[in-house]
Amino acid sequence: MTSGADLFVVCKQCGSEVSPYITECPYCGHRLRRRAPKLPRAHVPARATRGRRVRLGSLLRVPRTRSGRTPGGGPSWGGGAWAASRPYATIVLVAVGCAAWVARNAEPNLYGHMAIVGSLHGEWWKLLTSELAYVSGPYAFVALVAVAIFGWLIERRHGPAVAIALFFGAGATGALAASALYPVPVVGGGNGAALGLLAAWAAPDLKAARTADSYYEGDLLGVAAIAALLLALPFALSKDIVVLTTSGHIVALSEASWLAGVTGGALGLLVGVGLSQLGRAAER
Repeated sequence: MTSGADLFVVCKQCGSEVSPYITECPYCGHRLRRRAPKLPRAHVPARATRGRRVRLGSLLRVPRTRSGRTPGGGPSWGGGAWAASRPYATIVLVAVGCAAWVARNAEPNLYGHMAIVGSLHGEWWKLLTSELAYVSGPYAFVALVAVAIFGWLIERRHGPAVAIALFFGAGATGALAASALYPVPVVGGGNGAALGLLAAWAAPDLKAARTADSYYEGDLLGVAAIAALLLALPFALSKDIVVLTTSGHIVALSEASWLAGVTGGALGLLVGVGLSQLGRAAER
């Protein structure tokens, strides 16, 4: 039986356990040896070496290049230069959303200062704070879980700055579109921001799925299910917001805007395609 020490070689550059039959580390690109060693003969016991352990996670790990791509050329689910770092930006976004929901339950008037209810009247900063304002608990749970999942994946692939910019960019663009279309807009919550992060992460996988020889790791059916849930939220939520118009009529609306969600998802898709093109150009 082959011993565990013969299964891997430790890369001196990044410390990863790699196959002993390769000449270059698939994780950092460090040159391990000039030529690949000869394969052992069949039915010949291999020599045991001390001081190394075999990890199950390393056996099941898919090799990735420094750009976060698998050997087949498809995008990795969580690789990249930021794969080893913790998703602090996503943690902060989710924590602020949870804190805003708790603060809103303690002080209901806080929602009016964060979300877009009616015309902006020059309060353009609400385009950035509306993604963090929630009234409905189920809406907050679904949106924040989606932000946590895809914000983490985007941050591992492209870094925290891209994740934060995409969150607020997709949310603000969707809120601006809803404010421009409706006479009495009500925009709150992060459905547009969550769909932007989701679409940006899924864009390379959607492109790879169209090519037969491309490899991708993303579960597109699961992504489609989460996207459908986010798009259905504005129609599934109960009437949460009551707006008093200038004519004196009471209008009941849902805080989640379907137009903000669609616009945020479209922006995220464009950003995801652009980032994938930049990644491919950087590899050449």
